[in-house]
Amino acid sequence: MRQIKHTALLILFIMASCVMSFPILSSAALSDDLPLEELYKQRMALYLKTEAETSIPWYYFAAIDSYERGLRRAKKALPKEEGLIAIHIPKEKWVGEMNPNQDDQQLSSIDFFGGIGKDGNSDGLADLENDEDILWTFASYLSTYGFKEKDIRIGLWDYYQRDKAVQMIIGHAKTYKTIGSLNVRERAFPLPLRANYSYNSTWGNARGWGGRRIHEGTDIFANHGVPVKSTTYGIIELKGWNKYGGWRVGIRDTNNVYHYYAHLSAFEKGMDQGTVVKPGDIIGYVGSSGYGKEGTQGKFPPHLHYGMYRDNGFSEWSFDPYPLLKKWEKEEKKRQ
Repeated sequence: MRQIKHTALLILFIMASCVMSFPILSSAALSDDLPLEELYKQRMALYLKTEAETSIPWYYFAAIDSYERGLRRAKKALPKEEGLIAIHIPKEKWVGEMNPNQDDQQLSSIDFFGGIGKDGNSDGLADLENDEDILWTFASYLSTYGFKEKDIRIGLWDYYQRDKAVQMIIGHAKTYKTIGSLNVRERAFPLPLRANYSYNSTWGNARGWGGRRIHEGTDIFANHGVPVKSTTYGIIELKGWNKYGGWRVGIRDTNNVYHYYAHLSAFEKGMDQGTVVKPGDIIGYVGSSGYGKEGTQGKFPPHLHYGMYRDNGFSEWSFDPYPLLKKWEKEEKKRQ
């Protein structure tokens, strides 16, 4: 049924494209002024157009785009995207390393110098600042490897040269495919608001068990067995035992942020590695596991350790989740 709905959507898009000129924005000033739903609509139009031309499913383009958008948020050296598409292709790769004109837009000379830049909007130029050209260029690159997931994985690894990047992009793609939408901004507080819980800002505090280290999260104290909810849309990247965190779950969202839920007493059934979750889905239950060999319990009061880690394409580091927890708690109270 999902495939039928998707095919129908694709046919409608192609038919609409034949009878009207679809306005696709490339200006940062214009795209920044768009309402979110219109922004998602414009992006989806680009993804579907490129899918129709390449047979590569739209959710892979959404995944690559969101992965790159996450990198731009995490790396100060990368500028904010100027249009709808966040994929960053270095100039030397676009025009060719030996090309004396690093602003070249001519297809013949770019091809001569081994650049990958392509013309995606049929204006005869390969413009590194044009959304359609950028997306078509990356799609053309991937198409040379094939159209199945295993082929796309190989293409992504050759481009990024990092296993973690491939893992995240494939996870993002599965998330978008399962949700069927680009709107994955909603967030939830990790415990039911009706539960008896308390928390303070504890990120950066000293910890001694297992060696000197800092506390990389916020502890939310609650009764044993209180349900723990996913705060985000994403995919379960890790699940199992960790000597520090005990029974823990790690969820990767489409911004490349890793959400870490530790010291659980048990996992919710069906929440396995590779499962796509949405905000509010129960993933486990509050406990006091950890600080020892597998199965160790009760070395501290029951609580949820919630951590957040950002990836910049090379490494990952923790940041203080407390301000976001307060924000999500407040927003969820308003919704109730």
